[in-house]
Amino acid sequence: LYIRKHSLEIPPPSEKDWLKEDEEDFFLQDPDRKRDVLPQPFRMVNKLVMLVFENAMEIIERREMFREAQKLKVQPTKCFPTAEFQVTGRANCLAVSGKYVFVGLSLGLAAFKVSDCKEVCAWDAVKTEICAIYASDLGNESHVLLAVDEMGLVWLFCFNKGGFLLVKILNEMEDISKRSTCVEVVLSPGGDYTGVLLQGNTKAWLEIYRLPKDSWLKEMEKNPGAAAGLACRERRSSWTSAANVFLLQESPVSANKADAKLSLPVLLLKVKPPKPITGSSFKSPLDALKKVDDSSMLGLGYNHLIKDSQWEQQEAIFCSTYRDYLKVEDERASKEEIPRHATFHFLLPSRILQVGPEMKVQPGVPAGISVHWDGSHNLCLYLLNRPLKEKSDSDPKPDVVWPCAAPIACSAVSSCSRYLALACEDATITIWDKHLGYPLSVTAILEERLIRSIHFL
Repeated sequence: LYIRKHSLEIPPPSEKDWLKEDEEDFFLQDPDRKRDVLPQPFRMVNKLVMLVFENAMEIIERREMFREAQKLKVQPTKCFPTAEFQVTGRANCLAVSGKYVFVGLSLGLAAFKVSDCKEVCAWDAVKTEICAIYASDLGNESHVLLAVDEMGLVWLFCFNKGGFLLVKILNEMEDISKRSTCVEVVLSPGGDYTGVLLQGNTKAWLEIYRLPKDSWLKEMEKNPGAAAGLACRERRSSWTSAANVFLLQESPVSANKADAKLSLPVLLLKVKPPKPITGSSFKSPLDALKKVDDSSMLGLGYNHLIKDSQWEQQEAIFCSTYRDYLKVEDERASKEEIPRHATFHFLLPSRILQVGPEMKVQPGVPAGISVHWDGSHNLCLYLLNRPLKEKSDSDPKPDVVWPCAAPIACSAVSSCSRYLALACEDATITIWDKHLGYPLSVTAILEERLIRSIHFL
């Protein structure tokens, strides 16, 4: 047992307990600045660590705010593939028509069923690469196909009951120097007509064909085995147990034996680009009026009385007046170049494209086309079911001409074929109601931006 002998006493204060001069205001010092008394390397490291920590916290806060904002937005539905089909080679393009999916391959064509994604037939008689394909349902399990290969040739096929029938190569020429390449293909809904924009070495033109789909259906009904046995290379799919790979066997019958058994398409129109307007050769107004067939429509501006000397005098006055604003380069040659690209659409009958009572019009079948060439102010309309008074390879005159204030940049037709949209180079968009025959709206885009394409939604 420990017993304290003396009472507990408080020791007197000493000089050791006195506050020093530098510690008298210790209660006023910032605790965050305690590390400032450390040597310089430690202070620098401390500042860098705190800076990194603060930046990391800012990044974390921004990400949290972004996540919260994303949660408030409507998330798009994610779609995953439900099935896949195996192709031979590389798939370049595809088109869906009815119950089939047609795929353009690096070595021909292939057809697949939509229901089970199994290959029905393939065509590779010429070993050519297909770059674009267009298809339309003709009914009775028949389809029309237009395929464009790597050389710009347009192949016209008819597909029926699991087989391809080659009808014709639309732009095939024996002389290679005269061969033309395809720039654009448009197939009308229902497969009644097709248009092919072709381009040669120095010129371009548009060909419109009528497809005899009724004759094709009758001919294929009479000879149902042609498409199944002669027109395509059969593929017998035998699945291996290890790798699940198609084993291919070629049919001993050639694909070209059934090519000539279908009716050929009929060339209706061959539309050429408008020629540049030059000086008049008419001596009197009466001579110019004789060239006008019908006074109820506007022409393309060729039948005028302006002489070459008047054009030259007007250009000289313009150049002398606006000399400071003109560019140094001579743009006259580029302005007078013949355009080489056109935009065209198939149109149903309407007030702006009226058909005579003697001509039969079927519902849902196009009655005409609208064409405008690059750099042209005019929208030209041509009838398709008119009697052919002129040769198909001649340059026909348009039945209706719509002049615009500026060159037409692009155009679009609605899915119901009632509305037509024209966008000009002055950034003006006009929506026309073709059934009523008047414009619904005219919209001018600010800052005169260049419109490259227009679509209906």
